[in-house]
Amino acid sequence: MWWSIPKKALITGITGQDGSYLAELLLSKGYEVHGIIRRASTFNTSRIDHIYVDPHDPAARMFLHYGDISDSEQINGIIYNVKPDEIYHLGAQSHVRVSFDIPEYTGNATGLSATRLLEAIRRSGNGIKYYQASSSEMFGASPPPQSEATPFRPRSPYACAKLYAYWMVANYREGYNMFASNGILFNHESPRRGETFVTRKVTRGISKILAKKDQYLYMGNLDAKRDWGFAPEYVECMWKILQNDLPGDFVIGTGESHSVREFVEKAFSYAGLDWSEHVRIDPKYFRPTEVEDLIADASRSKRVLGWEPRVKFDDLVKIMMDADMRASGLEPAGEGDRIIEKKFENKWWGCD
Repeated sequence: MWWSIPKKALITGITGQDGSYLAELLLSKGYEVHGIIRRASTFNTSRIDHIYVDPHDPAARMFLHYGDISDSEQINGIIYNVKPDEIYHLGAQSHVRVSFDIPEYTGNATGLSATRLLEAIRRSGNGIKYYQASSSEMFGASPPPQSEATPFRPRSPYACAKLYAYWMVANYREGYNMFASNGILFNHESPRRGETFVTRKVTRGISKILAKKDQYLYMGNLDAKRDWGFAPEYVECMWKILQNDLPGDFVIGTGESHSVREFVEKAFSYAGLDWSEHVRIDPKYFRPTEVEDLIADASRSKRVLGWEPRVKFDDLVKIMMDADMRASGLEPAGEGDRIIEKKFENKWWGCD
């Protein structure tokens, strides 16, 4: 009797926005999914609770392991026991503004963690494919558009840590012939985005204003421009990168740039509010050094991976606003829901 053995994937940061979507995607493709989570006094698995099955259940295909990406011994032990075919390294201290307050921890969790994983893979000798979640923040002060050939000029401890990890991936790939790839992802958002990140801060804040729980939304630099896409599409590209015949580095983005001010204006307008009556500027939200403008040139990913984004800026705002209004007990306009229904005939992710 013949049967197929499912691929195994190990995800760091599985409880985050990208990790939760990636877990759902891989499960939909028949993978056995393993995730590393930190032990804490409170549960931090809300984004994956809807796909979690008791590991003792014969139907279970997702398994969680307590571990710390700053501990080499734990990393080695998990990789030895799981024996994954693919590792997606998404775990990090991922907040750019916070990285200025805790630069050493950011370097350890965001940069050195990649070295720990790469070295564990090398020592295992198992031919594990490795995906590194690199960031558009590495381009920093380099003028847009930014492609794989654009020089890096990082402007934050977070970006510096990501750049260290990026170059370690390149060195392990070239020095040890490992299948190790960088996905240089530009900003990607969703209803699962962390509440302190600017897009979610805006859509959640507007929902609170509509629900009469708050009156004002306090913001930092409204002039910074970013290339914003939809997170579920970006994790599809992560998977495509590891299915490619050859490893490499890939820029992923929409090719459009919009300011924080534009995001604020669009979101308030969708909610039927005048943003100028509710937005206040607070200097504490400004970064010591700012990245002014990021625009992805993702032509290589389109050519090599066959990837193109379906959700652009206006659609993204509506999707996020609908979700946060619903979470606040309000009835959304529903345009965001209709966008998803129209553009994703085979929606593989679950509740948001």
